[in-house]
Amino acid sequence: MSTRRIVREPSALLSSRHVFARFSLIIECTSCQSRYQYDEDRFERKPAKKIKCAKCGTIFEIHNPAFAPKPASPVGESAGESTALRRSETRTRAVEMQEATAEAPLPERDTGPKPIVTQLPPGRRISIAILAGPDAGSMFRVEKPRITIGRSGADLTINDTEASRQHAAIEVREDSITVEDLKSTNGTTVNGEKLTQPAELQDKSEFQIGSTTLMLIVTEEG
Repeated sequence: MSTRRIVREPSALLSSRHVFARFSLIIECTSCQSRYQYDEDRFERKPAKKIKCAKCGTIFEIHNPAFAPKPASPVGESAGESTALRRSETRTRAVEMQEATAEAPLPERDTGPKPIVTQLPPGRRISIAILAGPDAGSMFRVEKPRITIGRSGADLTINDTEASRQHAAIEVREDSITVEDLKSTNGTTVNGEKLTQPAELQDKSEFQIGSTTLMLIVTEEG
């Protein structure tokens, strides 16, 4: 787990007599380098917090600047002089930050991942062959971008008591084909490993649903 350097940037509201400063942080993901604005109040008076990057999902730790060691006052400087100096510096930084924010606004927030286009690839035939199980020897042609496989009410129905009604789904995208388990009772396996997320399939890839073994077949249409 990585720790990232934090830049503390105050945004201030100025009046004729006082400066009211509310500090925010600019944090950067250690994996994809995405930057976010993080309000210091969200630390809830804790010295550090772990957050998850909204773009790549990496979890990293950030530290509360309020808990950073304070520099010692110069020798001979009185408490009154030190307080007055800090107030003057705060006013100067607040004005500078207000001007900088007006000239250089933060980048627009990412609205999320782009939608995935599902479509059958032109000039290719996609089929599912059943190699083992009650329906061994059967062949099913995939004629739409997404099909479901299961014991009943599915696009490809198999006579397997170990399979759930809606057990798994095959999804055809622009450049890939994936299989996804639909929270079935007995799970879906690819290469002997039970799926916890969608897995990509290649031509002649095998996967298992219940006691049924299936194979993806991709051929060129003549």
